[in-house]
Amino acid sequence: MTRQGNNIGWLQSGVLPDPVGIPGLIEKASDIAIHIDAAGTIEGISVNPECPSLGCLDHWVGRDIDKFLTVESREKLARRLDDMRNSADGTVPAVEINHVDNATWEFPIRYSLHSVKGDSVLMIGRDMGPIAEVQQRLVSEQLARERDLKKLRGEETFYRLVLEAAETPIVIVEPEQGVIRDLNGPAASLFGTKAETLSGSMFAQVFEGRRRGELVEALKAAASASEVRSVEVSARRNGRALHLTPEFFRAAGDLYLLCRVKAVDEDAEDSVQSAHSLAALFTATTDAIVLTDAKGVIRDANEAFLVMADAPQLRDIRDRSLAEFLVRGSVDLKLILESAAKPDRLRSYATQLKSVFGTRANVELSAARLHQRGGDLGFGIVVRDVTPSERIEAQANGAAVSEEAMRNVMDLVGTASLKELVSATSDVVEKMCIETAVQLTGNNRVAAAEMLGLSRQSLYVKLRKHGLLASNAEE
Repeated sequence: MTRQGNNIGWLQSGVLPDPVGIPGLIEKASDIAIHIDAAGTIEGISVNPECPSLGCLDHWVGRDIDKFLTVESREKLARRLDDMRNSADGTVPAVEINHVDNATWEFPIRYSLHSVKGDSVLMIGRDMGPIAEVQQRLVSEQLARERDLKKLRGEETFYRLVLEAAETPIVIVEPEQGVIRDLNGPAASLFGTKAETLSGSMFAQVFEGRRRGELVEALKAAASASEVRSVEVSARRNGRALHLTPEFFRAAGDLYLLCRVKAVDEDAEDSVQSAHSLAALFTATTDAIVLTDAKGVIRDANEAFLVMADAPQLRDIRDRSLAEFLVRGSVDLKLILESAAKPDRLRSYATQLKSVFGTRANVELSAARLHQRGGDLGFGIVVRDVTPSERIEAQANGAAVSEEAMRNVMDLVGTASLKELVSATSDVVEKMCIETAVQLTGNNRVAAAEMLGLSRQSLYVKLRKHGLLASNAEE
């Protein structure tokens, strides 16, 4: 049998079996099949048992199909049925409609419509639920991806804004390849170019006489050091001397180097500014400050020290030994310089300062050895005038011993002769002086003997006499 229409022919060869003779043919060939009459009432329904998601729809039979369609699907099905009735051969394209049931359950079906006897229609459908679910997931994934991209663009904008707004020149380097990952404008300016021209290029190519492996290893070593270290380089484009201070950081599991860039001449400017500030402090401070060479000869002093020493001008005391202004002279100076030369600075040393006119003042000194890259600069000594009360408090331990000893002597009045009392008092004074000398010299027996005008052997005899030798040995 051959059908001709619209210049298109369908050819059917042989004999197809009658569907009625093959039980379950429609159920197996479709997911759902609905037979409706000309009025749209459902006369029969069949659901493929391999589509359990559709459930049991037997309650649809005898009811209008529109009750189980969404509003837009009713109009779509009605138009397609009209097209089929008006078609010459009764064929129309498939239609996708959405079923509803129990007010909340909704599922899409793609139907092919077939005209059967008595103007009834057989609707053979395929469940579009799995496809719709996949499409919905794809849409959700697309929306989520767009949200992530939007957030990523926002983070990129913040990152770029902060990087460019930073006044500190910064370069981010991939340590494995030695490639510049990113840099800001201030860093590119120090290199003598623009940031766009350097991003993605080899970091070593920016500098003169630097190989990739050598530079990367130097940066890694500086970043891994326990203290802050920098790598000195020279920019290829402008020859400017620079310091790179690197540190490691990790992002998304990858390791990077963040290098802060600073011009060497900026370090020099900072040093000059610091020198000016220190010079101003040296001049304006109320504490006396003296700078000496390695032997204690005065090279410089501030106004406060000139006032304390009653010296009109600096030239009156320059090139003179500091020992001339200390009551104990070279003994004090030797102790001060030796203590300051040790790793621990001399924090406090109590003595008396003598002016050019011979007046004395109780002072406390702190000293430090001054070093510079070029060598030893000598010593810096800070002299602070102390009141008698502060002096007594500084020597509280020695004073307490002396007062107790003096009370013991006073208790002997009336029980011993004056000669015995004077002898006991002499012993107390002698013990007090030895204790003071030992404390001032930091238990340095040689210096203490020199301070007291004794030989070393005589000092040991007196320490043993007053029971001070054992206690000082323990200290």
